[in-house]
Amino acid sequence: MQKDEKENKMKALDDAIKGIQEKFGDGAIMKLGDARRVDVDAIPTGSFTLDLALGVGGVPRGRIIEVFGPESSGKTTLALHIVAEAQKKGGLAAFVDAEHALDPEYAKKIGVKINDLLISQPDTGEQALEIVESLVRSQSVDIIVIDSVAALTPAAEIEGDMGQQHMGLQARLMSHALRKLTAIVAKSKTVVIFINQIRMQIGVFFGNPETTPGGKALKFYSFFTTKESRLKRRF
Repeated sequence: MQKDEKENKMKALDDAIKGIQEKFGDGAIMKLGDARRVDVDAIPTGSFTLDLALGVGGVPRGRIIEVFGPESSGKTTLALHIVAEAQKKGGLAAFVDAEHALDPEYAKKIGVKINDLLISQPDTGEQALEIVESLVRSQSVDIIVIDSVAALTPAAEIEGDMGQQHMGLQARLMSHALRKLTAIVAKSKTVVIFINQIRMQIGVFFGNPETTPGGKALKFYSFFTTKESRLKRRF
């Protein structure tokens, strides 16, 4: 009796798996032991030490990455080095300049082919993230840099009166965008790098008072985050 019941369950499971694979494609569901080992394709960062630390020789394709740190700590420089490395491999790159501060000459000195670099300077956070989504869905761009999360200002805040409170708008915007981006980024094999800044929380007396704009969603959806720091010179 138990044997027949088990056989019926296995048959029902096999039918369910076949139905899922027919609807969503091969590999949509499988036993963990049957999964083939996939070598991680990565874009070098331009730093041998960092590539070694990341374990895969660079930033893995199909992942969302956060680079954060204080001002003038090399966040944008690191992102531009990765862009240059992607271009060396024949890849296409895009830079969403929400801060309207990208220096083409500096990018060129780093090795970026500025004539081939797609650049967008959006007016609102919604516009920026829609542009990112469109580029990812095209499956033709290898790397997209968003500089920065802090500058992704929601339209309601831009159009509102000075001093008007807009609590949580940016966090909700980021959360909604990242929920949509995560799956399509993995399928398109695009590297999406969000540059973020550090803010100090008011009234924190114990623990680390540092925080980053955009809420917690970016930390949750990022494959990894890396913190850049300024080196102090000693004379």
